[in-house]
Amino acid sequence: MVAILGYSREQIFTAVKDMYTAVADAPLSHFHFPVGDDACRTLGYPPEQVDTLPGAIRESFAGVGYPFRAEAVRRGDTVLDIGAGAGNDAVIASRIAGPEGHVVALDLTPAMTRKLKSAVSESGIDNVSVVQASAERLPLADASVDSITSNGALNLVPDKRRAVSEMFRVLRPGGRVQLADVVIRRPVTVDCHEDPRLWVECVVGATVDEDLLTMFRDAGFEDVEVVRELDYFSHSPSEQTREVAASFDARSLELGMRRGARAPSPLVQWLKRMNPARWLKSMWRRGFLGMASLAAALVVCYGTLAALALLGVLGIGLALDEGLWAGAIALFAVLAAIAVVAGMRRHRSPGPSVPAVAGAGVILYALFVDYSMVVELAGFVLLAAAAFWDLRLRRRVQTQVLGLEAA
Repeated sequence: MVAILGYSREQIFTAVKDMYTAVADAPLSHFHFPVGDDACRTLGYPPEQVDTLPGAIRESFAGVGYPFRAEAVRRGDTVLDIGAGAGNDAVIASRIAGPEGHVVALDLTPAMTRKLKSAVSESGIDNVSVVQASAERLPLADASVDSITSNGALNLVPDKRRAVSEMFRVLRPGGRVQLADVVIRRPVTVDCHEDPRLWVECVVGATVDEDLLTMFRDAGFEDVEVVRELDYFSHSPSEQTREVAASFDARSLELGMRRGARAPSPLVQWLKRMNPARWLKSMWRRGFLGMASLAAALVVCYGTLAALALLGVLGIGLALDEGLWAGAIALFAVLAAIAVVAGMRRHRSPGPSVPAVAGAGVILYALFVDYSMVVELAGFVLLAAAAFWDLRLRRRVQTQVLGLEAA
């Protein structure tokens, strides 16, 4: 249940369908995540909600939380259950919505939709409709549902931003969402295309927690609230899955929110996504801040010299505050060194820190004590070697954790 880089959409869909076909057809098999009644108890479902569900539905439950804690579903609602699976949450929602309400249970996997259709038909549940479709293309009209529930589905969707936009589209203004999903604190940065099964067997399709909340807010959802977070993967029967989850600090969140009156314009959404603060946070999480700071230092240093030379050729004179210039170079050089030293928390190797600190020190000496271009260049070489070394070690740790060959 986690994100993988390098997959085609078809590979991801195939991997998801294969895994959850097995959950539907052979629920007593060994899986890397809790399934059935044990999963319901682990996640906090009240016994009175679960015990009366049809057995065929309960046995193939594979959620990651208890989304009903957010209380988005109300009596009389038209409800959409995204990633309904065998139908635990769809049936519970149908009881809350009552006979005057209706639930559309949507899932990607044919085996799951067949199983749910059969179960609701045999049980005489007449206010649940079952639809096979993707969360990226919801086959519903605009503003046609009152509430949405979802449990462990979004982390399996390739284009999450599009899925969130679709949720906003089909909800009525003021409509409510309850959601349980897997998130991570440390993003996956290695290419896992050689083993598509990792998409559903590890923690790789999940979004960074803060990014997931931001994604909903950007789309126009309001009052986005974390109702509960839980260490879902500690209950995995697979030791490898527990280790992978711990490496990326994976866990489940239960969220509640409501749809705003209108979606922000594409320009406003784009400007939010281009926020420099977001980019800095993203680069820091992914281990790229050292490289980015080094690049900025080089641009400020030698890019400024090149620009001044070009302006001189064109006959344009420009005064330069050398103190401010040197200060900017020093700032980015020190920031690059700090980012490299911080990498020890990931790969536990002090190696890159030595040339990083030395390189930054040499650059500062050349800038503020005794300038020499050769000395300055030597400092940049040391800093660049440290940044590349740090990035390589970070990637090696992730490939080892994921069971891939080291890059």
